[in-house]
Amino acid sequence: MGRSPAEEKEPALRLTNDNGSFRNDGNGAPPPTMFFEMGWRVGDRSKDQKEKRRMMMLLSADYLSFSSNVCFLREFNRSFGLDSRRRRKIGRCCRATLITNSESFEVGRLIGSYGFMNITSYSGFQSGMGMEFVPEDVGRFRAQDVGEGSVNIRLYEGRIAQGPLRGTSVIFKVYPGQQVGGFEADSMAANELSAHASLQSNSKAVACQNIQVLLGGFETKTGEQWLAFRNDGKYTAADYAKVASEKMSKISDLGGQRNWNPFEKDETVKRRRYFVTKLLQGTIRGLAYMHDHDRLHQSLGPASVVLNTMAEKEASYLIPRLRDLAFSVDVRYSEIEGDTRTLSEGLWRRASVAGAFTLMEKRAFGIADDIYEAGLLFAYMAFIPFCEAGVMDSLSLRRLLENTFKLDVQAMREYCLADDRLLEAVKFLDLGDGAGWELLQAMLNGDFRQRPIAEAVLNHRFLAGAFV
Repeated sequence: MGRSPAEEKEPALRLTNDNGSFRNDGNGAPPPTMFFEMGWRVGDRSKDQKEKRRMMMLLSADYLSFSSNVCFLREFNRSFGLDSRRRRKIGRCCRATLITNSESFEVGRLIGSYGFMNITSYSGFQSGMGMEFVPEDVGRFRAQDVGEGSVNIRLYEGRIAQGPLRGTSVIFKVYPGQQVGGFEADSMAANELSAHASLQSNSKAVACQNIQVLLGGFETKTGEQWLAFRNDGKYTAADYAKVASEKMSKISDLGGQRNWNPFEKDETVKRRRYFVTKLLQGTIRGLAYMHDHDRLHQSLGPASVVLNTMAEKEASYLIPRLRDLAFSVDVRYSEIEGDTRTLSEGLWRRASVAGAFTLMEKRAFGIADDIYEAGLLFAYMAFIPFCEAGVMDSLSLRRLLENTFKLDVQAMREYCLADDRLLEAVKFLDLGDGAGWELLQAMLNGDFRQRPIAEAVLNHRFLAGAFV
């Protein structure tokens, strides 16, 4: 006997205001802008939908205990062009403690959104004999060289509503459904979930506090992927750098360094140096942990480092954590061989151009590629917080390093010395008889084979903390 349409209908999740937050109560009209439906029954989708979209299922009980196993089942349609070698690897089980029941969460307010920038190339001015560098040229990119990625991610506050972790504050990272974000959004969500599950499945994972902790996730009927991370901070290294540079501008507006009490100035600069050093230490420590467990980050930058505090006076309590593992790459030899995934094709293309062809060479290139991005982050944190707002930005800094000075760090130092606005940044990198410039040069070495591994960066005399 068939069911009535009412019986077939999936119950909707309604969100109502409850002391400033929204929760699932199953009753009442939801706020117009906060209504959505949760769906788990993949079988309810039409055949056409199942044929066209890639599905990620989280198979588990309603609430996973601390010893539960989570199996991430990936089903890829032939239309996505995956060969049979990749399709036969559709199941992967990881030991992780993840909550996958949507009713275990309460969703709060929207706290922001962000996307990914695609930079394919930039048009540099010609420098060399007879050509003078013009500061105004820095940061001028042709419009077609810089574009916004197709995936826009939303962030929500929330908390866990039931189970052993009840009351734990979380940050929801929401990937759009395929109709909005396309296959790329689904791939990124699945890859980020897989990366965290892999890193957290290790029994020593608790020893590394510099990687954001994934607590669970679920998929809505509209195809959105909601990943729930422990709320260890809402601000990023980019936020801190922006605030610090704005403080430098305020000091300048009040009369510049001439009216700045020398003792106060020394204390402020000292605190800033210590904060930035601790931020870099934690970031590299998290990266070293990832590399030790056969994972690359591949999107490291100031916005992908979460901070639990931005107060320089609280630097001793600072714990930076890596996030945004959507582009993470598994560099176990068994995974590198025959890897044709879209998210990693750019990496292996660059590896081939650099002369890395064997599995060992490709793995080494991938690790060195992360170190290069960490070097750019190092440069960013060494300059932006110590300069007035608007003097330098990430794109301008990268262009100076790569285009103008061809990764010759000492040549860049000579240029920076001639600009009083960059003086504090130069002094910071000059500590220890130029130890900062030495480390920066090593991390940005044009030959990937000559770049240090993360552990070596962490143990370098500049980051060892002897100068702050």
